[in-house]
Amino acid sequence: MNWEYIIVGAGLAGATIAERIATTMDKKVLVIDKRKHVGGNCFDHYNEHGILVHKYGPHTFHTKQKKVWAYLSQFTSWNRYQHKVMSYVDGKLVPFPINLNTLKLLYSIDFNPESMKAYLDKVAVRFPEISNAEQYIISQIGVELYEKFYKQYSYKQWGIDPCDLDAEVFKRIPIRTNNDDRYFTDPYQGIPSNGYTEMVKNMLDHPNISLLLGVDFLDVKPMISYHYLIYTGPIDAYYHHCHGCLGYRSLVFQPETHYQEYYLPSAAINYPNDYDFTRIREYKYMTGQIAPCTTIVKEYPVDVSENHDPYYPVLTQKNMDTYNKYASMAKKETDVIFVGRLAEYKYYNMDQIVEKALDVFSTIIDKTPRFVS
Repeated sequence: MNWEYIIVGAGLAGATIAERIATTMDKKVLVIDKRKHVGGNCFDHYNEHGILVHKYGPHTFHTKQKKVWAYLSQFTSWNRYQHKVMSYVDGKLVPFPINLNTLKLLYSIDFNPESMKAYLDKVAVRFPEISNAEQYIISQIGVELYEKFYKQYSYKQWGIDPCDLDAEVFKRIPIRTNNDDRYFTDPYQGIPSNGYTEMVKNMLDHPNISLLLGVDFLDVKPMISYHYLIYTGPIDAYYHHCHGCLGYRSLVFQPETHYQEYYLPSAAINYPNDYDFTRIREYKYMTGQIAPCTTIVKEYPVDVSENHDPYYPVLTQKNMDTYNKYASMAKKETDVIFVGRLAEYKYYNMDQIVEKALDVFSTIIDKTPRFVS
């Protein structure tokens, strides 16, 4: 069959574009995913203990964009969960990102917003130019707090020295001089009431949308024809790694189920300096599920391999140089649009993915498919 639109990837980017084409343009769309399920890395399911878990690591949705929230709200109601994280530092559990309460608990000093700001200004190290993640965060909070909260965590998470990471990696994490313990302050926050998988299924539930799951697009590409392709997979794989492989980190998840109502004092605890894992998450805080037992998951960062999917682009200068070579090739495509974390080699949040997908759809409406960056 000759398809007008083929979308590679049934995650949030692919599902959003597929839904818009099918609904707004009344066009037939084939969505292909090498996994046997929809939802991408947001995929969730009930485990053998009846706990709703996220297979590829816990996902919390948050956005400042009313249009993104309104769009997704067509396909789900929300558990209005607001994410809170604690970090185990110096034998204490303290709020993270660093805020007023963090310093009060850490140093047993009654900081207020003004004295905290003065303290950070005093310990911050100034650089003529910020060239990496380490310099950026030290310029904000000084060496001591950097070493307590960031340095070893980053070694574990990324597998490289923070001085080799782009500053954007740490810029994603705010520093607050108030007592707001929430990880995100966006006005729209929540978890889909029936799970992410159910939400994505609702997005793809349209007679114009066909699914081909458990199939690698690159394996079947010679056997299918199409007018336009929206590709959300790894851009280096699309070009058969002709310029080399882009660097990613992955995660190994170790789930544990405990027969008690809750196991942790909050939904997430980071362990920057202790243990091999980086953090523990507890799903029930996020989903609002009521059950006599609870499931937690410990996260162990690893390099990508055949057994470990790519999750996080490793933003080093070498990787960005390699990506730019692929981006130059992509810009010459006339019938392919590359969009998403893997296709654009960017550390997108979920709401950014949906917003980008909606923007990409507008280029399809204009009938001017192109590389979007």
